[in-house]
Amino acid sequence: PDVGSLYSFNEANYREFSEPVQQFLTSMKQSGVVGGKKVSSRYVGALVADVHNVLINGGIYGYPATRDNVNGKLRLLYESAPMAMIMEQAGGAGSTGQGRILDVLPPQRKKNNGHNKGDDESDDDEAGKGIHVRVPTYLGSVENVYELEQCFKFYGEDD
Repeated sequence: PDVGSLYSFNEANYREFSEPVQQFLTSMKQSGVVGGKKVSSRYVGALVADVHNVLINGGIYGYPATRDNVNGKLRLLYESAPMAMIMEQAGGAGSTGQGRILDVLPPQRKKNNGHNKGDDESDDDEAGKGIHVRVPTYLGSVENVYELEQCFKFYGEDD
C-alpha cells in the first residue's frame, strides 16, 4: 500500500533516537488514524519478520541511529540494501532519513600517495569496516517514508 497505519520501531530506545525520529513517531501516535486505519505498533525484533509485516499491511519499519550507534546497527550490504531493494520492487521505499538506501555507496579506502596518514584517518576507519558499514534504515510505504524524511528536513539531523 502507498500508506499504512503500522509502525515497527523498537520504542524501548525512543529517548536515544534523534529529534526527527521522535517527532515522526509522536505524530504517528497522535494522528490516531492513517490511511483509514487505526495506527498500531508491531515490533517483533526480527528484521525479516517486521519488514514482511510492513510489506503486506503497509506502514513503516525503522531501525534509526541512536546516541550510542550514530550510524544505526543494520549493515548496508547484507541487511539494509537487500530489504530496500525488495521494498522498492514492491512499490515501497527504503531510506536512511536523508535519501535512498540504494544510493548509499560503502566507503572506499583511499590510496596513500605519500600524504600524511592523519589527514584521512576518520575516512579510513569507516572504509575499514568494508562490508560491515552501517546505516540508519527506514523501509515501508512511500507516503510513510516520505513523511519521515520530511521530519528530518524540518527538525534537522542531530539533537
